[in-house]
Amino acid sequence: MALNATVNPTMSVVAQRVTARPTAPKRTVGFLTACSIVIANIIGTGVFTSLGFQLADIQSGFPLLMLWLVGGIAALCGALCYGELSAALPRSGGEYHFLSEIYHPAIGFMAGFVSATVGFAAPIALAAMAFGKYLQGVLGFGSPVILSFAVVWLVALFHFKNLQVGSAFQIFSTLVKLLLIAALIGAGFFVHTKQPIDFLPGPGDIKSIFGASFAVALVYVMYSYSGWNAAVYITSEIKQPQKNVPRSLLAGTAIVIVAYVLLNAIFLATTPVQELTGQLEIALIAGKHIFGENGGRIAGAVICLGLVSAISSMTWIGPRVTMSMGEDHWLLRFLGRKNRHDIPSNAIIVQLLIVNVLLLTRSFEDVVQYTQFSLLLCSLLAVIGVIVLRFTRPKLARPYRVWFYPLPPIVFAIITIWMMFYLLRWHTAESLAGLGTALSGLFLYFCAAKRPRPSL
Repeated sequence: MALNATVNPTMSVVAQRVTARPTAPKRTVGFLTACSIVIANIIGTGVFTSLGFQLADIQSGFPLLMLWLVGGIAALCGALCYGELSAALPRSGGEYHFLSEIYHPAIGFMAGFVSATVGFAAPIALAAMAFGKYLQGVLGFGSPVILSFAVVWLVALFHFKNLQVGSAFQIFSTLVKLLLIAALIGAGFFVHTKQPIDFLPGPGDIKSIFGASFAVALVYVMYSYSGWNAAVYITSEIKQPQKNVPRSLLAGTAIVIVAYVLLNAIFLATTPVQELTGQLEIALIAGKHIFGENGGRIAGAVICLGLVSAISSMTWIGPRVTMSMGEDHWLLRFLGRKNRHDIPSNAIIVQLLIVNVLLLTRSFEDVVQYTQFSLLLCSLLAVIGVIVLRFTRPKLARPYRVWFYPLPPIVFAIITIWMMFYLLRWHTAESLAGLGTALSGLFLYFCAAKRPRPSL
């Protein structure tokens, strides 16, 4: 009897998942290590590049600092929600896995497509743009555009040969960035020439916080806090996750919030606003006011080091995500191929091409606004998924639950929808392009689903 021909394919897939479940990793990460991972994942290049674009529409000290506080609260709420999801649905893949389990595989594929394309390509492009501007400021000559293209191509070539920048360099560059932030904050207090800016609430400041300019500026802050959703992916390796995951997220994010607020206050207090407005290399400009001309160049060189580290890290991780999708879906199978060094060469090339297209825009602002809309959409769906999952699968094992539920997902959703509304209203073209990227993922999913079955 042809029993195999009548087996439900869905049940077959479920059976495969059950039998292929990997053994749980050992829990070796303690509270302090988890805190350091949270801090290292969040602190990137955004805090050294964002203030100049915020000053274009907001020039009062109080709402500018509130941007970093509100953004930090949103990042913390999102991280706590992702912590519950990663504990309840313990499998790698991030939004690709979460949304597939909570809603439908098509929604998961859409999120995976966004992450595998612009999710990594955009941060590389943004870091490369910042690298070009900072290195030009350090050297005093050169084209920022050429320097941007040069760094992404050189890093990609290294990764083709499996010459990856080691984890020691990643740790070293993160430590150097933390020391630079501490040095900028500490030295900033001793600068005698202070700028006429007030950080206490003034007339119209409260109204400004609820306005469109604040919502759009918050997009740059959320870019600076990006990494909060990566910090929870090691939940299965943390000791006593019920206690240490939320505690590490709270402590790590709180430290970053304090650092970000103080650093931006120092930038504003030591450097004339007109010099910072619309500029990308704000830490270089402020560093010259704090440390002098040569000291500012050294600060800029340190940031360049961190930018290369960030570009290398994302050049390594991004193609692996894309390769996984190529292995899972026949329509993208060319992305799953590896070269003789066991490197996903096709995936690296595709990501590099996307990075180059984004670099051709020459606009840091446009790239942030384009990519953040689609990324905010995916993270919003994931965070709301915490509430959905509580209703649809109440008996699902959860090693820990979101603290103060349901406040974190509600707060995150309100802030995110607020940002997306004003992004769509004020920057319609860029937002629609981001939405179009996400919808392209849906289109590809349904194309892959229509693969003709081989005849028996």
